[in-house]
Amino acid sequence: MAKARGFVAVNEEECKGCDLCVEACPMDVLHLAKHFNTHGYNPSEYDGEGCTGCGVCFYACPEPGAITVFKNWEESRHKYLNPKGDGVTTLSLRDPVKGVAVIESTGDTIVLSDFRKLNFAE
Repeated sequence: MAKARGFVAVNEEECKGCDLCVEACPMDVLHLAKHFNTHGYNPSEYDGEGCTGCGVCFYACPEPGAITVFKNWEESRHKYLNPKGDGVTTLSLRDPVKGVAVIESTGDTIVLSDFRKLNFAE
């Protein structure tokens, strides 16, 4: 499997399990989960490695907000701004399938597909 240059975060509650992103992914790094979300769908999951950040899955997805593709994941995580405003911190990925990360400076856990909590530096 290729080294990950990107990262796919799936908002499980927005995903309807239509399988379009799985079929569209040229790197074959997405699959449908065995578990159900609260709506009774099997959401898509990222395998945790191999994403190139191409965004094909994002464009194939009919649900706005279900898939977020991060390009240059390693570089981007170092540019994450501390939500408390006291400088740049880093993120540690805790669950690559669900997109759960921890803000190093605060210890806060965030879900990367939650747009309200993301503030990337330019």
